[in-house]
Formats: sequence, C-alpha cells, structure tokens
Amino acid sequence: MIDKVLQREQRRIERQDASERYAVEAKFGEGKRRYGLARIMARLKETAESLICLQFLVMNLEHKLRVLLFFFLRHLFGYNLGFHGSSLYCFY
Repeated sequence: MIDKVLQREQRRIERQDASERYAVEAKFGEGKRRYGLARIMARLKETAESLICLQFLVMNLEHKLRVLLFFFLRHLFGYNLGFHGSSLYCFY
C-alpha cells in the first residue's frame, strides 16, 4: 500500500519536472528560431554568455511590450479584448 502511494507521488513529481523542462526547452527553441541564439559566433566564453543574456533580455522586453500594448488597446477602446487561440475577440 505504501509502495503504491510512493510510486504515485514519484510519477507526479516526474510529470511536473517534465512539464517545467518542456517549457524551458520551448523558450530556448523560440530563442533559436526568432532571436538568433543559434547564430552566436563569439570566441570567448564570457562574450558568448553576455550575448545569450542580452538575447533573453530582449525576449523578456518584447513580451512586456506585447502585454503593455494589449492593456493599452483594451483601455483605449473601452472593452475587454480576449485571445482565443490565435484570434483576437472583442467582448462588449
């Protein structure tokens, strides 16, 4: 009985770890595709690390700007904007 409980808990932890790992891997994939992380040609380790940090800073800033634009447009037009999949819907 205790063995089954431990197995369930272990599987839950493994699924949670995998879920977090997939999210991180997806963000790295996005960085390689959209932001040029795959094209870093720095010779020194410190320079490469600096370039990677700057790329992630740009990724975070672009995300913040998208969120800011969303709230600005919602405030400007005076009604709720909602996202459903890749489409933009307006709720009155």
